[in-house]
Amino acid sequence: MRTEDIFALGLGLAQPWKLLNQRLDTEKIPHELHLEIGADRGTGYPCPRCGKTCKAHDFQDFTWRHLNFFQHHCYLTGRVPRIECPEHGIRRVEVPWARPGSNFTLLFEQVVMTLAREMPVATIADFVGTTDKRLWRVINHYVAEAMQRLDISGLEAFGLDETACKRGHRYVTIFIDLDREERPVIFVTEGKGKETVRRFRDHLLVKGGQPERVLEVVSDMSGSFVAAVGEHFPKAEVTVDWFHVVQLFTKAVEEVRKAEARERALPKGTRWGVLKGRETAKTQTQAEALQELEGEAFATGIAYRIKEQLRWIRRAETGQAAKWRATNFLNYAREQIGCEPLLSPMAKALRSFEKHLDRILFRWRSWHTNARLEGLNGLFQAARARARGYRNVANFITMIYLIAAPLGDLFVM
Repeated sequence: MRTEDIFALGLGLAQPWKLLNQRLDTEKIPHELHLEIGADRGTGYPCPRCGKTCKAHDFQDFTWRHLNFFQHHCYLTGRVPRIECPEHGIRRVEVPWARPGSNFTLLFEQVVMTLAREMPVATIADFVGTTDKRLWRVINHYVAEAMQRLDISGLEAFGLDETACKRGHRYVTIFIDLDREERPVIFVTEGKGKETVRRFRDHLLVKGGQPERVLEVVSDMSGSFVAAVGEHFPKAEVTVDWFHVVQLFTKAVEEVRKAEARERALPKGTRWGVLKGRETAKTQTQAEALQELEGEAFATGIAYRIKEQLRWIRRAETGQAAKWRATNFLNYAREQIGCEPLLSPMAKALRSFEKHLDRILFRWRSWHTNARLEGLNGLFQAARARARGYRNVANFITMIYLIAAPLGDLFVM
């Protein structure tokens, strides 16, 4: 078999295209292999709109980066014609080895998309010998095309939560389909609050969905989220995820600890001891710290006891039992807090708990939860940390889609 035939077979060339020449440039480091592709003089080419064979109108030289040939960088070059179609006029012919407008071959882009899920784009750029900006254009293109094809018209329940995208209190809000078992992310937008919910409503309408069909939304206790859901999804019940209830009181306990530490010395091991649940394994120092906190009536110890009582509510088997336990929890917590100023963060958390109690109790009528989204947030932040941040928010949103959205086949032609 001739060398030209081997290269043509490896490139998947089909008529009228064929390999005209190959050249290895050893003066450059790394070495570059250049493969020239073309067609015979007088060849007709299909119109990219209707497929009718037409004569070439003129030609232009193009170069595409291809997968490395052993240790050598490989480039394809070719004179690509414009044809003159009687129906559609003068149009550039589409070549089978690269998408229109790209300077990379399809095989090269497939490798980039595979690696992008596993490592930072800057690392991939160093590995393949190009710039990360060029690779981001490739990644953004394929992810955007895949998200455009995503069907969410039957959406009935979704969860939402924000995650940090840059320093300085910059966030993106992530929406997931609660009924989708794998890769549940269906929409991401910059910012947080009411405006993000409106954008998602508009996106759902564009995708053929109906806001009136959405019957449940799972979120945190953000007043802006709750108000926006009531405005844009009128038939949806809001469920406050239990994770955020625990998070609310855990933050309050930490605020109490910091305030009390400014007034008196706390036992060694207090900081990490109170962040762990009573049933979670602790070091001996942490266990002794908790024992001392609760035995000597530290405010931090009282706050910790109140937080741990949430487990009692969580174990309720029915909504009615949970409501009874929640009522008793409120009475118990108020009695423990009293008028102690150091426990004001706990009092504030208690007011939020009481305000959203009906939404919290709704979880006993629904098995939907944002637990997966909280877990995914860890993956998103890990990817952001590995990349040492992203140049812009759009790239971070693209990476979120690449990690957790149901993109399907990225190379549907």
